[in-house]
Amino acid sequence: MLQDTQTIRYYQRITDAFVELWNRGYRTDDMRMYLDGYLAALRHGNAIEPYLIHRLEEEASRYLYDASNFAMTQPQPQPDYY
Repeated sequence: MLQDTQTIRYYQRITDAFVELWNRGYRTDDMRMYLDGYLAALRHGNAIEPYLIHRLEEEASRYLYDASNFAMTQPQPQPDYY
């Protein structure tokens, strides 16, 4: 569980980007490469501590590989009373 506010913001950005990429037609392999690049940029920029980046990677990977995060909900049909 993430507790640092800056790390939580990065997590929210990453997961929002995952959903956007999924809706554009990208799949898990592409999003994993996106995550790797994002984490590399955080490491290179010394944005947050390395152990927080590791925790962020674990949480983001868990989100990425949970299929329920990308399931499209089907609207319930309205009953026809006529």
